[in-house]
Amino acid sequence: MADNCIDITVSIVNWNTRDELLRCLETVTAQEGVSMEIIVVDNASSDSSAEAVAEKFPQIRFIANSKNVGFSKAQNQAIRESNSRYVMLLNPDALIHDRDTLAKIIEFADANQDVGIIGPKIENPDGSLQFSARRFPSIGTGLFRRTPLGRLFPNNRYVRSYIMADWKHDEVRDVDWVSGAALVIRRKTIDDIGLLDPGFFMYCEDVDWAYRANKKGWRVTYYPMTKVTHRIGSASDQVPIKMIIQFHRSMFRFYLKHYAKGLAALLTPVVLAGLTARAVFFVILTKVPISQQAHDGGERLVR
Repeated sequence: MADNCIDITVSIVNWNTRDELLRCLETVTAQEGVSMEIIVVDNASSDSSAEAVAEKFPQIRFIANSKNVGFSKAQNQAIRESNSRYVMLLNPDALIHDRDTLAKIIEFADANQDVGIIGPKIENPDGSLQFSARRFPSIGTGLFRRTPLGRLFPNNRYVRSYIMADWKHDEVRDVDWVSGAALVIRRKTIDDIGLLDPGFFMYCEDVDWAYRANKKGWRVTYYPMTKVTHRIGSASDQVPIKMIIQFHRSMFRFYLKHYAKGLAALLTPVVLAGLTARAVFFVILTKVPISQQAHDGGERLVR
């Protein structure tokens, strides 16, 4: 990476979300006060996303994959091609609020050199809070979060602790992890901990990245002085059952990678059985209209 590299790369992975992507790019290209490049990696969309971006934003780098390689691999493509001090992962169904959002984040990061990952405040389209800053999941989280057991005990301490519901999310604070729907990471942190794990096709890659950063001593910080609006599920809702399967596969991969150590490894069959049952529950739930489903901090299942 050259010494005179730009401030930030905004990396967006797209799959059949053309209209959302165009709205997202409008807000990104309006950013001021930073040197920036934008890279869109398209996972074989069939909705003319490439043509639409080329027409409206010819200055943007567009990488077209011949197949859907997943979120992590696509983001890694952009990161490898980027030349910047910071990289922002941004979902195509997200909108950046203010023109100085990236400038504020970079100013904060430059003043706090031990912060490796930063997450802005994320809101739902109706202005309500998305719980995008969280603690690392526990076995209790898996048992109670959005499961039949959790519905029996909706205010259980495991889920409340996981989504940090005991906190207003209105102040700068170090947390365990922040959502990859809108996440800024320092280039030096990437050099230290590596790229996203491509074994996570989709979901949990942000948790894994933060876990690895934490182990190397980097702070992960929630920075609500800036805001992003995120409409959950623009891509995943197109193939809900496949996404449910991918989500639970990723959860199991995260467990095997970080938690199944020593005596805890003995719980692996129980964890696998529990995740399988949870996935079946969500497959059944796809038959229920969204309006009748309980919401957890503005999300149906995942970010």
